[in-house]
Amino acid sequence: MPEETVRSLSVDGLRYSYRVLRRTGPDTGPHTEPVVVLGGALQGMLGWPQMDGRLGPVANVVTADLPGMGSAAPLPPGPSADILCAAVTRIIDDLGVPRVNLFGFSYGAALAFRCAQHNPGRIARLMLGGVPAHITEAQRAHWQCATDRLAAGDREGFATLVTEALMCLDPDRYVARRDLAYRYVRRSMLHAVEHSPHAADSMFRSLGDRPDFSGGLSGVPALVFTGEHDTVTSAERQRAFAATIRGSRFTTIRDADHWVVLEKADEVAELVLRFFTDRPLEPAGYLSAVPHQSHPGVRPRP
Repeated sequence: MPEETVRSLSVDGLRYSYRVLRRTGPDTGPHTEPVVVLGGALQGMLGWPQMDGRLGPVANVVTADLPGMGSAAPLPPGPSADILCAAVTRIIDDLGVPRVNLFGFSYGAALAFRCAQHNPGRIARLMLGGVPAHITEAQRAHWQCATDRLAAGDREGFATLVTEALMCLDPDRYVARRDLAYRYVRRSMLHAVEHSPHAADSMFRSLGDRPDFSGGLSGVPALVFTGEHDTVTSAERQRAFAATIRGSRFTTIRDADHWVVLEKADEVAELVLRFFTDRPLEPAGYLSAVPHQSHPGVRPRP
């Protein structure tokens, strides 16, 4: 059994914790820097089993309940990006390593990008998925309706509206495992608001905070990926964001939407493994040799 450790930290007086799953491969085998995984607003340290399984042989896998998430202390009112970025930096310091690989998905992509901007020397490689680089006012209105349902005590209605906001339900666009993903996401949202003391606050905060994806980035190898049918932020807009990161690469994954990490879990985990271990992406059909261009296994973008 892999060795698992949970450590407690604090930042600005806020208690939180992170989990390390120790690398299972031999000391003489291939390995890479620890992989720190940052997920969505309601995704905590136990939500990434596919990463544990695929990355475990080559890296320590690090997940966290950051302030305002899971069992951690609630965040104070006001902007939280600096606090969360400091919390991630504390994790890197506590690991005792000079650099980590950083994976950010959805809400976590904004945090990962900000951390890389603030501390590029601490990030060996950066991978961002389902990047919410552009949110429309209509989307914000939908989210507001969902949080209003939650405030009124309608958890079922909240879970339904949030799930609808995060998935492509257009029958003319094929999404693998759509029905299964819908049920899983809705059930997860409902479970979170029923069992996490901070779930409601996290949802209100994710609505109120406007993640900043401006400013660009250089000096950090980066890969941005998305499901081709992502309806939170389109693949085209995510590719435009990727172009602000010098030397980055971009790909879309076929037959998936914003929940690509669930609908195409094996493909995403393999892509993460290859990128973080500097293995070629092109032979596996994951990425074209041309930066910011989709691969076969993925639908080309004009």
